[in-house]
Amino acid sequence: MRAIAVIPARLASTRLPRKVLREIAGRPMLAWVYEAARASPLVAEVIVATDSEEVLEACRQNGWNARLTSPQHRSGTDRVYEVACSVAADVYVNVQGDEPLARPEHLEALLGPMKDASVLVSTIKTPAAAGDIDNPNAVKVVTDAVGRALYFSRATVPYDRDRGQPRYFKHLGFYAYRKPALERFCSLPESSLERSERLEQLRFLENGIAIHVAETPFDTIGVDTEDDLRRVEAILKDQRRGR
Repeated sequence: MRAIAVIPARLASTRLPRKVLREIAGRPMLAWVYEAARASPLVAEVIVATDSEEVLEACRQNGWNARLTSPQHRSGTDRVYEVACSVAADVYVNVQGDEPLARPEHLEALLGPMKDASVLVSTIKTPAAAGDIDNPNAVKVVTDAVGRALYFSRATVPYDRDRGQPRYFKHLGFYAYRKPALERFCSLPESSLERSERLEQLRFLENGIAIHVAETPFDTIGVDTEDDLRRVEAILKDQRRGR
């Protein structure tokens, strides 16, 4: 199975401008993401997909494989699909550029379900920390008995009506797709649930495309704010000291 990792890296972020080039522990955020993807033995190639000449130049200076993609894309998934249209692979892995705590184990878990040729899309989850259960910025996922996603939500799902203490899982924003699933996603309009929750993966579910969800013990922090940036920096500095 030939898998390619694509890192969508848009410079014009609304909540944290220029975030993929912001420094974390002395290195651009993008460096942490790229090197984690490149450390995986399961991906044949890592490609940064950006709409920014500045990001492209940073990639050139660091020797990172990168491509300039359309500035018209609505999502990172659209950017991955543009790469998929010119680079052949069995599976395309979306490693978002604002996930500096990414690690090879995330890709290993993500690619597990894709060994089944009938699986079109996979993603990963991790047990939710207590502080994430009611946090709308931490997306929750519920799955069926064989690991297919039933729903993703910013709400606390499942609802614990009788105080039975169900297990809660946080969704991590890593995806693996086959090209037909990418093509289908990009041809569809924004769905109603996607619009309501602001979660693009719901477009797959609303249109009958199953998402298989693997579990990992390794949580991450997607960086959207200055506070996120500081939290991640503290974690990475602690990891360095622990080596």
